[in-house]
Amino acid sequence: MTPSRQEEQRGNLGEAIKEAAWEQIAEAGASSLSLRAIGRALGITAPAIYNYYEDRDALVTALVIDAFNSFGDRQLAARDEFPGPGQELERLRATGLAYRQWALDHPHRYLLIFGNPVPGYQPPMQELLPVMMRSLSALTGCISELHALGRIDLTAIPRPLCEPGNRFFAMLEPADDEARAVYALAMLIWSRVHGQVSLEITGQLPPFPGNGAALYEFELDSIARQFILPN
Repeated sequence: MTPSRQEEQRGNLGEAIKEAAWEQIAEAGASSLSLRAIGRALGITAPAIYNYYEDRDALVTALVIDAFNSFGDRQLAARDEFPGPGQELERLRATGLAYRQWALDHPHRYLLIFGNPVPGYQPPMQELLPVMMRSLSALTGCISELHALGRIDLTAIPRPLCEPGNRFFAMLEPADDEARAVYALAMLIWSRVHGQVSLEITGQLPPFPGNGAALYEFELDSIARQFILPN
């Protein structure tokens, strides 16, 4: 069924609200996010926004989901540029390079999804876990295939605790021992690249050639040397 003009306008306004929110975040930071200010920017009343997002937190959640989807898309697309057998290392490296490039292209989105910069916002993990896991899937997929080829030894990797009180519990259940080890190694690798990228996009990284690229690529090579066994 073809959507009516009113439905199209409604959908477009919903996207316009999100774009106005991103502009506000870029200008004044996520902590300043205001439905009233978004309404003024779009020439609508703040209560009109409730037709699309029931409150500020619902809008923040929509922004976080969109950011994670974009983040995952970039890494998966980069990984899939090397589809052939024997290109496992290229897939892993491409995923890592895409991680940094997306953050450089979208620093405010990166900071929103990897922090809690909106006062009082409580992330609804049931909604966010699927997109969070998808954004990690390029990396976990690379680790899994290298392990299957005997190129990664997961024996000594600490397994994450699986306790229902942990808000990330749903990431790990159901999961067998190997899947938990893959996830743990992915978290270790992520923490290393995340640290560098976060410092770079917040201006905290000392100057390096290529605005951090040389140091970052050295770290990717270090990760490969540490965890990937020779053929």
